[in-house]
Amino acid sequence: MRILICEDSTLLREGLVRVLADAGHEVVAAVTDAERLTETVAAAAPELCILDVRLPPTYTDEGIRAALDLRAADPQLPVLVLSQYVEERYASELITSHGAALGYLLKDRVADVGDFLESVERIRAGATVLDPEVVAQLLTRRARDERLSRLTDRERTVLALIAEGKSNQAIAQTLFVSEASVEKYITSLFQKLGLEPDEHGNRRVLAALVHLEHGGDTQNGSLR
Repeated sequence: MRILICEDSTLLREGLVRVLADAGHEVVAAVTDAERLTETVAAAAPELCILDVRLPPTYTDEGIRAALDLRAADPQLPVLVLSQYVEERYASELITSHGAALGYLLKDRVADVGDFLESVERIRAGATVLDPEVVAQLLTRRARDERLSRLTDRERTVLALIAEGKSNQAIAQTLFVSEASVEKYITSLFQKLGLEPDEHGNRRVLAALVHLEHGGDTQNGSLR
């Protein structure tokens, strides 16, 4: 896969280049700031962009704004955002923006090379991959949507795991239940959230966004 990296930390940037190259990916560009990023993306034609949230010159929101701009310019371009902390406002804005596959991971996760590379492959395959800590903070940020109050504790747990990008099989393994049981929970929560089947099969993403947008309660639905 052709990958562009936008990261100002030399150590992390070079580490990412090495890890990705060793895994068989091609890093087509590795830049230190978002200046001329659009032009670089156009020239390098990456299949995935990895960006730090905070970039020069102000180290505030340059990276996340660049990610939003990239998704606006090319909705089909997958983007993976790396952040030291959960930037709740921008995380919500990025996640709810329309576009292709998306990842939002905390930098600590990059230390686990296997998990990081797995996340890269999942995003490449079209998944939305959210760091569990990002999910947890966004779920508790706002008042609960009335629709979410209809869910049982187990359905809220399943919904939170969906928001993390987990498959039915992974959810079943996490909860120690059968995949058939997971399917029943998901069917029920889709109905309670008023999410009808669509031709693109986007109900999982829409359900996750409802949870993230309106702040589900993780206390009643443990992720463990």
